[in-house]
Formats: sequence, structure tokens, C-alpha cells
Amino acid sequence: MSTMKFCRECNNILYPKDDRDQKILLYACRNCDHQEVADNNCVYRNVVHHSAGEFTQVLQDVAGDPTLPRTKSVRCAVCGHGEAVFFQATARGEEGMTLFFVCCNPSCGHRWRE
Repeated sequence: MSTMKFCRECNNILYPKDDRDQKILLYACRNCDHQEVADNNCVYRNVVHHSAGEFTQVLQDVAGDPTLPRTKSVRCAVCGHGEAVFFQATARGEEGMTLFFVCCNPSCGHRWRE
């Protein structure tokens, strides 16, 4: 993991800079002429942690999305409502695309795939 680096000459922040001729990463001071070769090529790393609730919430909000197509040719197996939103996505552990349906009944929100 990279940390902030400071100039040995003037104590200002060192910024990443590439040397295209030598194809190396440098850290350079914008205040003086000090430069040093980076010991690690990682400049920034962003790690995103999702909770299980975040994934569930996305699918519940899908029924209210006006940009997604809707169909009245399917019935919800849970509440019997005759309208559903559908979209294609990759299913966990499977290759290729799967057709997903979400019931448009606000009190139901049942999800199924074809």
C-alpha cells in the first residue's frame, strides 16, 4: 500500500511522475528539483467492501426504474401481480447472461429468473 511521501530537501509533498524514456515511476517535488525513484509502482489503491444488504437493496429499487423494460406477459408466483421489470445480468457462478424478473407490486418485490 502506498503512503504519502515528502521531499528530503524542503518537506513538501512528492507527487507521482513518470519517466517515459526510462519507463520508471518517480516521485517529484513541485517546489524544488528533488526526485526519487518509486519503490512500489502502486500509486493509489481503492478497496470497496460491500455488505449483503447493499446488493439486496439494488434489486428492490429495480422495479421503480423507469428506464428498464416492463412486461405484462408474466405473473408473479408469490402475489399474482401481472407486471414485472426484466433485465439481463450474469448470475453468480454461471457463464453467460441470465434474464431476471422483478415483480412491480411495491409490497412484493419478488425476484426470479428464466
